[in-house]
This record gives sequence, C-alpha cells and structure tokens, in this order.
Amino acid sequence: MILKVIVGGEQAGMRLDDGAKALFPELSKTKIRKIIDWGGCAVDQVMVRVASRTLKEGDEIALGLLEPERCVEYLLTKDEILYEDQEYLAVNKPVGVNSQRTSYQLKGTMEYAVDVYLKAQGIREPARVIHRLDRGTSGVMFFPKTGRPATHISYLLKTGGVEKIYWALIAGSPDEEEWEVDAPIAKLSKFRYGTALVGKEAKTLFRVLARSGTATLVEARPLTGRTHQIRVHLVHSGFPIIGDTSYDGDHASRMMLHCRSMAFRTRDGRPVRAEAPVDGEFARICGSCGIMLP
Repeated sequence: MILKVIVGGEQAGMRLDDGAKALFPELSKTKIRKIIDWGGCAVDQVMVRVASRTLKEGDEIALGLLEPERCVEYLLTKDEILYEDQEYLAVNKPVGVNSQRTSYQLKGTMEYAVDVYLKAQGIREPARVIHRLDRGTSGVMFFPKTGRPATHISYLLKTGGVEKIYWALIAGSPDEEEWEVDAPIAKLSKFRYGTALVGKEAKTLFRVLARSGTATLVEARPLTGRTHQIRVHLVHSGFPIIGDTSYDGDHASRMMLHCRSMAFRTRDGRPVRAEAPVDGEFARICGSCGIMLP
C-alpha cells in the first residue's frame, strides 16, 4: 500500500519524520522512521533515508507500507557465497528476497545485502544488478564488482554468452524427454506475461531430469532473457510450475523454480561458473512428490 500526501504550510520547516507523523496520524513515529530507514519513503519521487530532512511546502511525501514478511533484515552469510574473485561475486539468492531495490524498499533486498558486503571489503562502487531472479525464485545471481566486468557480463547476457541452467518442478509428465519452446513473450498485464505473436523473441530448451507418478523435475536452459520466460514457456507447454499460482500452478509453500548454475568466460577468456544447492523446502517438496534430486 502506498500513502501519499502534500506538505502544507503547517508542516513546512519540520523534520521529515515529524511532518510525516503529523500528516499520517495513523502511523507511529517508530513505524515512520523504520519506513524511512528501509528505503520506503520518497519525497517528490526521490527516495529519502534521512529522517531529519527539512520539509518544504508543496513537497509530496509517499510512504510504502510493506507486508511484514518483507520487512526482514537480510545480510549475506558465508554459506550463500558461491563464487568470488577480484571481478565477480556469485550468491545463492533465497526465496522471498527481492533481487533489487524497489520504489519503496531498499533494505531486505539482494542488492542491499551485496552492497553492504562489498563496502565491507573496501569497494566503494555500488552493487550492480545486471540480471534478476523473481522474488519467489532461488539460486545463482552474479554481481560484478566494478564497471568493466559489469559491461562485459551485461553484453554476454544480451548476446547469449552466459549459460543458465534452472530446475523446475511441474505437475504431470511430459511425453518427451527433451523439447524446445520457441515462442515470443509479451506483457499481458501488470504482473503477468504470456506467449503472443507481438511479443519479443524467446527460446527455452527443456530436459526431463526425474519423474514420478505425479510430478516431473525438468532442467530449463533459457537461450534468451525475457521476464518470466521459463514460467511462461512451461505454461505454454501445458505444465505450470508447482507453487507458481500466478500462472495457475498447484499450491505449494514456495515456487519450485531454482537457478541451478550460471557459467561464462571473462574478458581474458577465463571460465567462471557458480552452482547453487537447492534449499531444504525445495528438496522436501520434491521428496513429497516422489522425486529424487540428481
């Protein structure tokens, strides 16, 4: 929920937190300060994280009220670091954590956690999000540490120079062991995508890894990088991902999509690869469906 208000003459000259309290009496000052600290406050559409900022008449204050499950402090642990050298950092993103900041959240995101980690290493440049995983997807994310590696991996991502392998658990059993979906993807609504002739080119390779009587674990290799590509292409194949209720998948405690690995070559030709283990819940749901993980 987003709350917006225009600062009047009575609040002009007040601190941001005091003025917000006067304009949003339903919120406690503690709550307002937490929203500001978490990056959930914007003044004239610019994020402000300083509670003592002075307000002017006519300023627009916007406060983003996040769901409680999103307001969880998140910092990288040693176990979540999959790969690191002088140019790149690879991490295992957990389910429920946004890849990058949103208009009303900075803390509690992968971007913020990596930024804190890099600053602790003495790297002054900000964390660069050069590719994203959906909030409900876990697995490998790469972060370049400086500008040149960022330019290089961004180019590789655009030109298909990064090998990406995902695991997805679907209900049912495909007839084929391997298949390809070559179907353009377009945005259908604010949060939903689908295959459409007017969409952008998208291609994904699928391969069965394990089957049971009720479910199948498949490997997905997206050759392009469209939003929701694997999710949409599995729906197109008639097999939505378990837990992906946005695309009519069976209910589960998490969306069963995991970025298993990413691999590419650096500017000087050095191979780089990171592989992420699945979390306990992913393994538990697979087990409950009779699927043995590879």
